[in-house]
Amino acid sequence: MSIPANLKYTKDHEWVSIEGDVATVGITHFAQKELGDIVYVEVETLDQKLDRDEVFGTVEAVKTVSDLFLPLTGEIIAFNENLESEPETVNSDPYGDGWMIKIKIADASEIDSLLSADAYKELIGA
Repeated sequence: MSIPANLKYTKDHEWVSIEGDVATVGITHFAQKELGDIVYVEVETLDQKLDRDEVFGTVEAVKTVSDLFLPLTGEIIAFNENLESEPETVNSDPYGDGWMIKIKIADASEIDSLLSADAYKELIGA
C-alpha cells in the first residue's frame, strides 16, 4: 500500500501536501480501498473559511457516503472539478490527479498536529 513519505496525514485518512501557505488535500490509498468504487465527490464549501475538523464535503461510494474533514483551518480556494465527471480518479490515483481541494492555510502551527507517514502507517497497521 502506497503511503508517500513527503505527505502529512490525518486520523480521518486524508493526505495533505503543503507548499507555502497552500495545502492540497485528498484521501489516502487506504481510505479509497476501504470505501470501494467512488461514484461521486461533493464539495460545496469552495471559497468558505472553515475550522480544522469541520466537514468540507462528502465522498460517495457504491455502498456508503463518508464525510470529508478539513485537516487545517483555512479557506477552500480550489476544488478538483475533474472529479465531477471522473470521481473514479480518486480510486486510480489518490495521491495525484485524485486530489480534492486546496486550502489557504490560516494557522501554520496546526501543521504540527498532522501525522507523519510513519505515524499514519502505525494508525492503519501497515
